[in-house]
Amino acid sequence: MKGYGRRKIVLNIFWIILGAVLLVLSMTKTLNELYAGMGGGLIGVGIIQLIRGIRYNTDKDYRENYDTEAEDERSRFIRMKAWSWAGYIFVLAAGAVCLVCMIMGQTLYSQLAGYAVCLLVCLYWVSYMVLSRKY
Repeated sequence: MKGYGRRKIVLNIFWIILGAVLLVLSMTKTLNELYAGMGGGLIGVGIIQLIRGIRYNTDKDYRENYDTEAEDERSRFIRMKAWSWAGYIFVLAAGAVCLVCMIMGQTLYSQLAGYAVCLLVCLYWVSYMVLSRKY
């Protein structure tokens, strides 16, 4: 979060205001009720990020701990491993859903799960090709 400046704080305030606008418009039936949930989510995330930003700017110990955690090699390795595990688990779960839906006769859901597996495998392949040239 290096240099949690005024720009990021203003952006968080913008998310809070946008969320409030969506929430009000949804309550007045101008927008679908789906936007009420989106507005509430934007308000929540905006408030949390705003508090984190203010704390980052005012609390020196928090800033040092946060910067150390963000730049630590062990943390980077763990984050990278977590993403790779999440990818493996997603491919296996979506593949299982694809097969179960196919057996149950739910063609649309089976295709969606199959497309998700295909997309992730294609993204993996492209990423592998780019990274193999880079490293």
